[in-house]
Amino acid sequence: MAEKQIGEVSNYFDHVGVIAVKLNGALKVGDKIKVVGGEVNFEHKVDSMQIQHKSVKSAKKGDEVGIKVKERARKGYKVFKV
Repeated sequence: MAEKQIGEVSNYFDHVGVIAVKLNGALKVGDKIKVVGGEVNFEHKVDSMQIQHKSVKSAKKGDEVGIKVKERARKGYKVFKV
């Protein structure tokens, strides 16, 4: 399956290692994402996701979700589903 861009990082919270992603496609817990931008290029399995500080199993286009990640990311980095 080809990678499909499903969103863009809208914020990064350094103190908790969480990216906020504005989605333009569906995403669910268990999916694998790839974050690309600048010097950054990493894959990460979505173990948990939050909308407005509430845990969710899935999100749709237009939602903004928080995802805990292992590496830093910056606003504007692209997020792909792999």
